[in-house]
Amino acid sequence: MLNIGSLVIGVIALILAVFAFIPFLGWANWVIIPFAVVGLALGAMSDRTSGRNLNIVVIVIGVIRLMLGGGII
Repeated sequence: MLNIGSLVIGVIALILAVFAFIPFLGWANWVIIPFAVVGLALGAMSDRTSGRNLNIVVIVIGVIRLMLGGGII
């Protein structure tokens, strides 16, 4: 059950991360990354790894986007 919750949070965060790639919406990653960390915590408590892995990918994408935009843009 925790894995399903982690997957749901990961998919929502991934969809929001796609919108954060639009110029001047990079600041949204400051909200998306902590949201994905919550999903990562749920995935870490689960016995399956798919939810955890999805949230790790979302976090990496968000961090790379923040680095490219200088943290704000």
